[in-house]
Amino acid sequence: MRTLCASTLIGELFVIGFAGLVAMKDPDLALSTVWTVSGVAMFLCVVLCGLVTRPGGVQLGWALQIALILSGFFVPTMFFLGAVFAALWWASVHYGRKIDEAKARFAAQAASTEAGAGAS
Repeated sequence: MRTLCASTLIGELFVIGFAGLVAMKDPDLALSTVWTVSGVAMFLCVVLCGLVTRPGGVQLGWALQIALILSGFFVPTMFFLGAVFAALWWASVHYGRKIDEAKARFAAQAASTEAGAGAS
């Protein structure tokens, strides 16, 4: 799960950076505010890459997805991109857990096969 979720988060990091470039052209938004918010969100993406397997990591990822969608009020394209990344986040968590379960089953099966062969 960690690899899929981290890949999604790194993709988001770039999208947030590009959204910051678009947002800084808005005369109603202060440049310092745009880059503070973008910088914090980008930093969270990197931090979440390491926290995704810890308790609450996936929930923090969902909070980031919601914030990304809500950023569409400032950069309208982010409504679409936020929804796309929310779908990617769901897929990363869902299929990542399935992969982790399959790996655990295969490891258990290999261990039992080794134990059976060692007993003979």
